[in-house]
Amino acid sequence: MGKGDVVVTAKTAAEWGRLTYEEYLSTPEIEGRFDIVDGQIIPAPNALLGHQIINRQFFRILNPFISERGLGELLYAPLDVVIRRAPLRTRQPDLLLLSNESFARMDLSAPIEETPELVIEIISPSNPRRNVEDKLGDYASIGIPECWMASGEAQTIEALHLIGGEWERVALLGVGDRMASRALEGLDVDVGGFFGVA
Repeated sequence: MGKGDVVVTAKTAAEWGRLTYEEYLSTPEIEGRFDIVDGQIIPAPNALLGHQIINRQFFRILNPFISERGLGELLYAPLDVVIRRAPLRTRQPDLLLLSNESFARMDLSAPIEETPELVIEIISPSNPRRNVEDKLGDYASIGIPECWMASGEAQTIEALHLIGGEWERVALLGVGDRMASRALEGLDVDVGGFFGVA
């Protein structure tokens, strides 16, 4: 990324027009969350406090588990995952897991072009389910094997596995249920912990 930070707004996004991959790499670092869909920057609304608290809870619970077992690197937005270079499409999942092998291949000064093992999307008033449906299609297109859809309002996690190129729900879990994962072998935690419910 170039020097100097830019705060993305609908106006600045329109001024940039449709970016190529090369133009995207040379733009100043952009503050805030956004996706790029077919070269067009799509600003996301700022996350609400509840969304951020849930995001923090996921990281607090999962990161020690991942680190202690050497399963990879848990990263969080804003961080671009390149879906394709032309026409340019990027997404920013709330959290993502990269395997050690994928992380070792990464250029730390470039966006992510490795396929995550797991992505987590938090469904909230600032990020409703309808905003995530297109993302799910993009995640499937690059072969991400597992996705969690966490609802702050319902305090549930919908676990999706990619099977034959399509997402299939394998579990819908609520407070008191135990969360398991293909990507996080051995995980066994109460779903309530992710929502701050003891």
